[in-house]
Amino acid sequence: MSDLRYEAYGTYGAYETCETYEPYGPYSPYEQYGGAYEQDNPYQQHNPYGSPYEQYNPYQRYSSHEGYERTVVHQDVHTAQTLPYGPHGSPYADTYRPAHETLRRSAAYEPTQPVLPRQARPAGSGTGSGTHRGARRRRAWSTERPEACVRRLLPRALVVAFLAGGTTAFVAEDKAIELSVDGSERTLHTFADDVSGLLADEGVRLGPHDVVLPAPEAALTSGDEITVRHGRPVRLTLDGHRREVWTTARTVEEALRELGVRAEGAYLSAARSKPIGRAGLALDVRTERSVTVMADGRARIVRTNAATVRDVVEQAGITLRGQDTTSVAPGSFPREGQTVTVLRITGSREVREELIPFAVRRTADPTLLRGTEVVERAGQPGVRRVVHSVRTVNGVRQRPWRVESEVVRAPRKQIVKVGTKAHPRSVRGADHLDWRGLAQCESRGRADAVDPSGTYGGLYQFDEDTWHSLGGRGRPQDAPAEEQTYRAKKLYVSRGASPWPHCGDRLRG
Repeated sequence: MSDLRYEAYGTYGAYETCETYEPYGPYSPYEQYGGAYEQDNPYQQHNPYGSPYEQYNPYQRYSSHEGYERTVVHQDVHTAQTLPYGPHGSPYADTYRPAHETLRRSAAYEPTQPVLPRQARPAGSGTGSGTHRGARRRRAWSTERPEACVRRLLPRALVVAFLAGGTTAFVAEDKAIELSVDGSERTLHTFADDVSGLLADEGVRLGPHDVVLPAPEAALTSGDEITVRHGRPVRLTLDGHRREVWTTARTVEEALRELGVRAEGAYLSAARSKPIGRAGLALDVRTERSVTVMADGRARIVRTNAATVRDVVEQAGITLRGQDTTSVAPGSFPREGQTVTVLRITGSREVREELIPFAVRRTADPTLLRGTEVVERAGQPGVRRVVHSVRTVNGVRQRPWRVESEVVRAPRKQIVKVGTKAHPRSVRGADHLDWRGLAQCESRGRADAVDPSGTYGGLYQFDEDTWHSLGGRGRPQDAPAEEQTYRAKKLYVSRGASPWPHCGDRLRG
């Protein structure tokens, strides 16, 4: 325990007063008892230091020329020497010092007499202590001038006043604050002026997602409650949609409540009571939804938190067999109010043969007249075997689609010779006739003209038999105009104008 209390009393108590007690005069009670103490005190003869009161007063501070100073020494109160009560011992207890404080000699002088501890005041004694009497009597005998005493005590009084004022200011700046960080509460004392200063002193760092109540710039007063909740990242997958959110909740249940997620009947990948650390966590939530399943002519409404349409169909008690599937992808996420139709599928395979068309290769032949084509090798189509899949969905046949094919026989190309030889323009005995006039009469000058019956064609309206007998190929209306005129001249030489009974006279002009 600090002895500041006793030192204050020892410095500014009744023993250090500069009062004189001349008003008591010869009638002072100290003087009338002084002789008795001097006669009856057995320690006086051994006291080389003066008055018996000075011998037993532990608060006496000797001046520097006497060579003593007061020093507090902690002794064992059970082994210290004790004076007896009575006329030879001090009957008064010192209420300003503990019993274990004694005097020791300064560095200048070591007293040979042992220092005795003070005794308790006997019951029935007067109102003042013996120590006070001795002190007052000593001050009455003192010759120190009052102004000198004031000068000696004034610096001590100023120091005490300064310490008292500083202590008051110290206590006034101290604040008792209730600080709660993520639910961990504690009471502390601080000299910070605002919330941010307190958090900085306590080493509490704030992030952009943290919440502080009151605000960091709010001023502090004693008794305030400061709440800090750190933000935590949550990688939330809610009904198939992924996103990252920040929350100050400490558990999964608090986070769901803060985010407004309905947890009743929902699937949670983590327990509601699981704490959320500062590093956050990944949380998968599937809320309860209502889905309608149509199958085999019946509708079933299912309340589910399943992750896929396939799981919803199984919860509805429907089994998919073979090629059976659903109207939406079986692995997709079921939505609220969605209708899922089960498709019963039966399939078969059909094999068909298809012809593969042959290609035609044409080669030029200078021995043939221009416009003449001769098939040197006939083409042959190929054969391809094709497999089709045919499905029946809920009893309705669907359009088949090709699943595989195989060539059974490859096609053979057809080779055609094409004449490039120019047609002769002159036929003896027929060149002087008006062939333009005949063509205008027969076909109005059109080389591709065909009569309404389809039997005659070309400029000169040949039938195919006559045309072929003259060396022509194909149909006459497909031959060039020069070739048609050449064939007509050859016909005139052999048969005259009879092939053209209505327009033959036009040849003569």
